[in-house]
Amino acid sequence: MADLPLSRRHLLGGAAVLGLSALPLVRARAAGNLTVGFIYVGPKDDYGYNQAHAKGAAALKALPGIQVVEEENVRETTDVQKTMESMINLDSAGLIFPTSFGYFDPHVLIEAKKNPKVQFRHCGGLWTESNPKNAGSYFGYIAQGQYLNGIVAAHASRSKKLGFVAAKPIPQVLNNVNGFLLGARSVDPAITLQVIFTGEWSLAVKEAEATNALIDGGADVITCHVDSPKVVVETAARRGAFACGYHADQSALAKDKYLTGAEWNWASIYKGFVADMQAGRAPPNFLRGGLADGFVKMSPYGPAVSEAARRNADAVKAEMMKGGFAIIRGPLKDNKGNEIAPAGRTYAENAIELEKTNYLVEGVKGSA
Repeated sequence: MADLPLSRRHLLGGAAVLGLSALPLVRARAAGNLTVGFIYVGPKDDYGYNQAHAKGAAALKALPGIQVVEEENVRETTDVQKTMESMINLDSAGLIFPTSFGYFDPHVLIEAKKNPKVQFRHCGGLWTESNPKNAGSYFGYIAQGQYLNGIVAAHASRSKKLGFVAAKPIPQVLNNVNGFLLGARSVDPAITLQVIFTGEWSLAVKEAEATNALIDGGADVITCHVDSPKVVVETAARRGAFACGYHADQSALAKDKYLTGAEWNWASIYKGFVADMQAGRAPPNFLRGGLADGFVKMSPYGPAVSEAARRNADAVKAEMMKGGFAIIRGPLKDNKGNEIAPAGRTYAENAIELEKTNYLVEGVKGSA
């Protein structure tokens, strides 16, 4: 935490040395409140994934009876287990949100089994009935936002080449890559997309190198799925390329080169989970939603977005708001020539198959 000189996991270690003598006093301060813990893999002011979650956490701080504790820069290792245990033992946390993808298996599952009276809800994990009942997962259909990004990008592109900087080839990332290209190809079927995977959620040097390589290869609109889009957006704008944002609003970083962006809107989800806890109910184990549910939203259009692009994207967004919008529509092949969906087959945004995506669609240059 920013207001403590040591991390929570170090404090827990120190308490163990002292025989945990300080813990009853900490619990007494939290008596009568629901303490909610948030754990971030990076800094919570990263203009991206962690900041979006921190904004949701901030919305809880004004609620009566709620105490929020947070820990930044927690690696996807046993470090997160130590942080969860410290929130439970030092702060009596009753609801914990470990937000990064790699926290779920095995770390959340281990801690949920060890602490059956605590509720754990993870962002993006694929919770199943075989997992602990006091664990669960939530996520948003943000590929809808990337599809809309793609529409706007297609209107802005002159080279018909788009670029995507991605962290790891997990289903959520692949869905976003596919959604971005398919949105663009709904405008112009000749458009292609080059994707470069950095291998890490946050690696500024590789993100800058990837962005430059994409622009050197002819891409004139760039987007990404990394924890902090800051480097990608700033590098693209500095090179004269347009940028579509992700996770949060990065328009301040690129000004006239920022087209729009796909953003998370976690506040309503977190408030719903807290309301369940305060009413004596366990939050849902598996929760998903898209634009129509208020889980995701779009950044305002930048000054370079044409009226035609606005009309096009707004019309598709209106269809998405009705629910059941299908990004994957047959006939469709992956970029290796394998059939994904035959003619007439569609996968709506809530199709569970999409959470197991392991392919890139035809027109994407790169490999998962």
